[in-house]
Amino acid sequence: MATIMNGERQFHIRTMPEEVGRYVILPGDPGRVPKIAEYLDDAVQVAQNREYNVYTGYLNGEKVTVCSTGIGGPSAAIAVEELIKCGADTFIRIGTSGGIDLKVWGGDLIVASAAIRSEGTSHEYLPENYPAVADFEVVTALSQAAAELSQDENGKRYHVGVIHSKDSFYGEVEPENSAVSEDIIKRWDSYLKCGCLTSEMECSAVFSVGIVRHARCGGVLTALWNAERSKRGLDDIITDDSTRGIKCAVRAIQLLIEKDKSK
Repeated sequence: MATIMNGERQFHIRTMPEEVGRYVILPGDPGRVPKIAEYLDDAVQVAQNREYNVYTGYLNGEKVTVCSTGIGGPSAAIAVEELIKCGADTFIRIGTSGGIDLKVWGGDLIVASAAIRSEGTSHEYLPENYPAVADFEVVTALSQAAAELSQDENGKRYHVGVIHSKDSFYGEVEPENSAVSEDIIKRWDSYLKCGCLTSEMECSAVFSVGIVRHARCGGVLTALWNAERSKRGLDDIITDDSTRGIKCAVRAIQLLIEKDKSK
């Protein structure tokens, strides 16, 4: 039976299996893809459609793909689903975030061990009480890479732990403008009490697809600033430089390749 899904290329990301590596780095911003691809050998653009900009190159002799996902869980889940159909099985989400825990400063790296499911996409994949956890091997590789790239200095540290994924950016930064502001603020305060490190918009969806499809997924985030430090008038650093996060993801992929080759 003919359907829109029967084309030679994947319907959204427009790739074919031979164009995609086993290992994938997932930024949100399409403009960040060529910057990440500069860290690969012989990287070329293999597809571009909508929010999906896709480059493939090599690390340690293994094919590695960089694919943007746009903003939010739905488009990120589509990218992971279609990359898996092309043979990928290891994913690292790289992105930016707003710090929650007061120990997080702008510029710090956060390796996500799990994500609070405050978005809608993961609920199409996992039962309500099932956690969106990252793959242990990917978390371990990201933690090692982050440690290599970090210093004990504000804005240059790294943290490993639970992060928050949401659908509404302005629900985070301007909750008072929502008709359900009391509920948003109450939940946010509970995350703060539990030590949630930072907030972003894609990890829980990516992790959830990975869990169901038996793919390895993890994430490393750069804190652009800390929302709670700002609210309290505490010192902070504001940055838009994600270079260290990019280097962390690339290094983690190298570590995973080395480990996989030794199995």
